[in-house]
Amino acid sequence: MTTKTLNVQGMSCSHCVQAIERALKGIAGVSAVHVDLAKGTVTVTYDEASVGEAQLKEAIEEAGYDVV
Repeated sequence: MTTKTLNVQGMSCSHCVQAIERALKGIAGVSAVHVDLAKGTVTVTYDEASVGEAQLKEAIEEAGYDVV
């Protein structure tokens, strides 16, 4: 398992947290998601054999947020 922290812009409320968690947890290979609104970060634990960082970023962006 790999854990990666991504900087995400545009998050401001609990709805944002839920949207990002739902988008990432829907990806096969993602085992844990932690969103920190105060820091503007999303920490994801995932299986590199099943999913790549590019897929994680794409899911966040499709949910309406920017990965920086």
